Amino acid sequence: MFRPRQDAALVNRTEFDKFADEYRATLARSIAASGEEPEFFAKYNVQDVARLLRARNAPTLALRILDFGSGTGSSVPFFRELMPDAELTCVDVSLRSLELGSSRFAGGAHFVAFDGRRLPFRDESFDCAFASCVFHHIPADAHVPLIAELKRVLKATGLLVIFEHNPLNPLTVRTVRACPFDDNAVLIIARSLRGRVRRAGFISASVSYRVFFPHQLHGLRPFERALRWLPLGAQYSVVARK
Repeated sequence: MFRPRQDAALVNRTEFDKFADEYRATLARSIAASGEEPEFFAKYNVQDVARLLRARNAPTLALRILDFGSGTGSSVPFFRELMPDAELTCVDVSLRSLELGSSRFAGGAHFVAFDGRRLPFRDESFDCAFASCVFHHIPADAHVPLIAELKRVLKATGLLVIFEHNPLNPLTVRTVRACPFDDNAVLIIARSLRGRVRRAGFISASVSYRVFFPHQLHGLRPFERALRWLPLGAQYSVVARK
């Protein structure tokens, strides 16, 4: 939800404030072809973050986590369900989205405003930072500086997880074109985003493709992890460490 050029940050804040109250309903209409509700994708992302952290031997998962571009806080109930000991901070440029998230999930997370350029946190504040389909709203020339900001606020052993729409998937492209708040979105090829993560200073970055089957074929979803190499998933993730 960010467009962090100095002359455009406040304009973008107004744009997303406008959609905040109807965000879920608008998104639900746009993804109807998937057969899923928005909550399915929010939980899917949190499940992946939790799995990655467990793989890094974080036994209690009592970690500090940053949701970068959180919108109205759709990740919050799933962190409370799957990682109840985690301390979650939601950051966004849309003040209205943060207001709605804070009222919906009072006590479930910290909701913090962001000016679109510099994160208002000290160095090495978080164990993990993730962004769910945020960077396609950000101009490409701002990706590396913002990813470097995420690196700055991550601890030395911190993990970055970026989820994005896959422009190689025709259904994804059609869905994005139909979504009103994606009018100015530019989808990002996975290898391009991985390269930007590396240029921002992360020592490793890997790509996994995900979300291969619509609800009508949900019985096949247990096989999705075996398909992570196949660049046809509706989304992908870039996972990186400092």
